[in-house]
Amino acid sequence: MTDKAWSVLIPVKVLAEAKSRLASLAGPRRAELALALASDTVTAVLASDAVARVIVITDDQDAAPVLAALGALVVPDEPRAGLNPALRHGARYAAARWPGDGMAALSADLPALRPEQIGQALRAAAAWPTAFVADAAGDGTTLYAARAGAAFQPAFGLASRARHAAGGAVELGLDGIGGLRRDVDTPSDLRGAVALGLGPHSAPLAAELLRCAPRGR
Repeated sequence: MTDKAWSVLIPVKVLAEAKSRLASLAGPRRAELALALASDTVTAVLASDAVARVIVITDDQDAAPVLAALGALVVPDEPRAGLNPALRHGARYAAARWPGDGMAALSADLPALRPEQIGQALRAAAAWPTAFVADAAGDGTTLYAARAGAAFQPAFGLASRARHAAGGAVELGLDGIGGLRRDVDTPSDLRGAVALGLGPHSAPLAAELLRCAPRGR
């Protein structure tokens, strides 16, 4: 594999159902925040010199045109059976069109991600059939990658770090990729991402929400 030989798959839930643990902070703007997080994630990945394309798997009618306008290819979530089936569906779509490229599944809520961080991780992943990056909490996964020719077997969800490792994927212990590890599910996660520096879609909204948040939230 060479540079720009990765298809990055990003699943985006229906926005009205996304980020339930941020409801206490975002209230009626929860869907807006979820889309902002996804927009910053897509923008950062598309700017990486290791990425050939971003494929978003979603059925959300508001998210699809916004993310497509950023440059992502949008594929409907035809299985409608959860995160991992959506990723496998996206992988089949990519494999039929770009069979020589690796596949990487990425969380959609990485607003502090930098292009060089995803590039660093994908270049490291190319040394192994499958590899992954654990999240900042240490029990989840933000990135799972399978190089060309390897079986693509994402196992996201609770305790996904252990499941990916048990499936033979190599954990990438890389320095300097804090934005890649910092997914945002809670107000505390969002504050952690703010400390790393948010992308342009999330930054103003997060600042407003956190400024107006009741003490302790």
